[in-house]
Amino acid sequence: MKNNFGKIFIGAAIVAIGASVAYASYVSKQANEGVVITEHVKGNPTASVTLTEYSDFQCPACAQFYPVIKDLLVAHGDSLRFEYKHYPLITVHPYAVPAAKAAEAAAQQGKFFEMHNKLFENQPVWSNSGNPATFFATYAGEIGLDVGLFKRHMKASTIEDEINESFQEAQALGLRSTPSFFLNGQPMEFTTFDEFKTQIEIALGITSPVILKDGVEIPSAAPAAPAVEFGV
Repeated sequence: MKNNFGKIFIGAAIVAIGASVAYASYVSKQANEGVVITEHVKGNPTASVTLTEYSDFQCPACAQFYPVIKDLLVAHGDSLRFEYKHYPLITVHPYAVPAAKAAEAAAQQGKFFEMHNKLFENQPVWSNSGNPATFFATYAGEIGLDVGLFKRHMKASTIEDEINESFQEAQALGLRSTPSFFLNGQPMEFTTFDEFKTQIEIALGITSPVILKDGVEIPSAAPAAPAVEFGV
């Protein structure tokens, strides 16, 4: 009798697991409906100068760069193409992927950068909470999204796959910290915010490079500018 009971219990467990998997598959399929993956570009999409950022919404250094890039786009948005790409450092930032999902879910309603801004501006709040999803839903309402649709898209496997692909791309490029920047496809190296801005202004033809005696061109930098810390 104990044997039969055990078989019945195992059989019921298998049925329950199968039903759970089927339900999860159904939810994922429903969440994927209507999802379209697009590039996240701001400024002039046809500009000859492109600044690409691989970033993590929970990274403090990325939050420090947020106003710097915002100011650059205000000043030079007509001649600069800015593209944001995901590089969630999951080993140190447990909410980086959920935050990226929130931005991508907002993108489905045409408001990626509106959510991008909310996440960076409020990073100390949601990143130190026990349930950041509550904050993400609040931000969705504040930027005028259909919150129900936003929550559904947060569960989309298509969005999770896109974030993972961006992560793998960053890894293949050898990136080890965030934020990491590319200017016209070339990796940027700098130690201050001023160096960062000056390199971009040189590419835009706004600032002239310093010419060294050996003929090598380097951007000028203000010595008083704060040093930049990455990957934290």
